[in-house]
Amino acid sequence: MKKHKRDQDHRSYVKGYQAAIQERSLATCPYQEQSIMAYHWSRGWREGREDYWNGFNQASFQQKAASL
Repeated sequence: MKKHKRDQDHRSYVKGYQAAIQERSLATCPYQEQSIMAYHWSRGWREGREDYWNGFNQASFQQKAASL
């Protein structure tokens, strides 16, 4: 059985979301500035930060991250 290649864009989005809820800075993006991966990571970070500011609790974060 073949392994399916993971969608790298989605993976970077989820990693950015997780970084935001762990209160890490946007400047900690592990990707280069011009890459599409950096775009998706920062997009996930912004959504995670918005959820954090709106008062989501830890259980809500985990549920949302699992559904992404």
